Amino acid sequence: MGRRTRADVLERLLNQVRYEVLPTPGVVDAVSAGLPRGATVTVTASPTKGLEVTLEVAERLAALGYDVVPHLAARMITGPGELAEITARLQSAGVTKVFVPAGDADPPAGAYDSALPLLQDLATAGHPFTEVGITGYPESHPGIHDDLTIQAMWDKRQYATQVVSNLTFDPDVLASWVRRVRARDVRLPILVGLPGPVERAKLLRIATKIGVGESARFLAKHGGVFARVAAPGGYDPIRFLDRAATTLGRADLQVAGLHLFTFNQVAETEAWRVAQLARVRGRRDQTGVRAAGVPGWGLS
Repeated sequence: MGRRTRADVLERLLNQVRYEVLPTPGVVDAVSAGLPRGATVTVTASPTKGLEVTLEVAERLAALGYDVVPHLAARMITGPGELAEITARLQSAGVTKVFVPAGDADPPAGAYDSALPLLQDLATAGHPFTEVGITGYPESHPGIHDDLTIQAMWDKRQYATQVVSNLTFDPDVLASWVRRVRARDVRLPILVGLPGPVERAKLLRIATKIGVGESARFLAKHGGVFARVAAPGGYDPIRFLDRAATTLGRADLQVAGLHLFTFNQVAETEAWRVAQLARVRGRRDQTGVRAAGVPGWGLS
């Protein structure tokens, strides 16, 4: 990929973002203080706290003018009756987008043991949401065989409007996964899951706040974040994006933007995004040439 195009990819991705938050006390204030109105904010679902807290946070953020995407974890919902109630409640709040993972509730609360039957019930109800996201796994899921996650994406594709990738810290793995998804003829736009610059101490505090059982699940899913933050040199989101830019910038692969895992470090994540965007633009203005890798970032 030429120099001009790689810089374009970084700028485009940094401009097309949404922010994931955990439904902890104070998160609405953190979002309100850290993000402009109109920003897209996704709210996760916690088996230990129940779906009610997710819906409450979504309603409060929507009332403040945010574009809210609550997680409707299928295994936390008892069946079509409760789903209809949730749908009506979200529509009343002006929420038009949802993300539908299977979720971690074990055992399931009722009829939905995976995301697919819930997605099918939403379709039967007339597609009440304009956007419906499903999960993609660039790396193996800790509790599901790779063949099953591949088949699940294929089965769910007709009921969804986009795929949101889970975390990976290997740009080659991400790029390979995006290409494989397209080779399987799944054509939904992809949002790349990316943690911002995360502070280890704050991550530990978040893991403590969300409860013992939930923290175990959190660490199982995101333990790589801790390892990367603690490693020499730490984790650099921009270096990661730059190394994957050749694939992420291909129009035919339809990578639509970034899904930023904030771990409730909302203001810090947004400050990082704005600063990196300014650096991309600033270096371009200074040199008059768009660099393949932005100088000073130590890109490989």
